Amino acid sequence: MQMTRRDLFALAAGLAAVGLIQVPANASEDAVEAAIKKFAGGMPETGGVEIGAPEIAENGNTVPIEVSADGATEIMILAAGNPNPGVGTFHFTKASAESRASTRIRLAGTQDIVAVAKMADGSTKMARREVKVTIGGCGG
Repeated sequence: MQMTRRDLFALAAGLAAVGLIQVPANASEDAVEAAIKKFAGGMPETGGVEIGAPEIAENGNTVPIEVSADGATEIMILAAGNPNPGVGTFHFTKASAESRASTRIRLAGTQDIVAVAKMADGSTKMARREVKVTIGGCGG
């Protein structure tokens, strides 16, 4: 059987499509779980963290996010569906007026935003919030 250039491109496109659909979704969830465990030293309890984000973001390039947790010393934000889920970590001291931070992030598509907080008493807390994106910000 002789393969033409057109056949080769069709095969390559098919393999790429299968790889793009399956690999990042699994890899991203594993990366999110690993980042949470590394930051928190295990899986944190749910609750105690507030995530302010729009329910629907028309453009994934600039999605406003606000996180807060009373008594937190650090808050880490993850975008569970992005190829690189780490968004940032905010550090708070006794001189901080509040344990609250806001920023704008880029989302590849509809996904969960995860916020994990280290509390002053040594405990860790976590919250998730889904943001629906109509136009992806990471090339989507």
